[in-house]
Amino acid sequence: MPRQVDLAERRRVIAEAVCRLADESGLEGVTLRDVAERAGLSMGAVQRCFRTKEEMLVHALRHIGGRIERRVRERLGAGPAQSSASAVGYAAEELALLRAEHRSEARVWLAFLAQAAVSEALAGPLRAGYAASEELFLGLLAEAGVAPEVREVEVRTLLALVDGLTAHVLVGQLTEGRAAEVLHAHLERLWRG
Repeated sequence: MPRQVDLAERRRVIAEAVCRLADESGLEGVTLRDVAERAGLSMGAVQRCFRTKEEMLVHALRHIGGRIERRVRERLGAGPAQSSASAVGYAAEELALLRAEHRSEARVWLAFLAQAAVSEALAGPLRAGYAASEELFLGLLAEAGVAPEVREVEVRTLLALVDGLTAHVLVGQLTEGRAAEVLHAHLERLWRG
């Protein structure tokens, strides 16, 4: 009797292999052959899950984005009740990927971001991820009492700041601590109005 294959698990393993390779050498270092080897699968097994490299990359992008989103939601749901202002800070800290334990995710995320500039297939899921983050922050800012006419611009500013801080930490322009100070200084100015 043929063995049953858990396709969702296989796709997850492949996505993790893509992310590890992207972390090591960017998306240009991701080939079907290398992914298969890293995932411990045959090339045929990878190709049965994904018809093209682009399809595989889109899945890996959604995988890493989902992992970050789950961590943000877990952080917001953890611990005692928190103020809306502190919830905004927690969510921004998680999205910024500043902590050392998230450095690998930051490299992978920025590799996908750079490639999305020339790949509509990757740009679409990134825009969807940014839209979800915008909705989250719009809700948090509304709960924190930020005026409606300011919210949209503030959300976009916050997301741009988060991405910029991620890049600055990765290239060594800022330390993790200094980037966190910049983020918190921005939020302090927002709360002071």
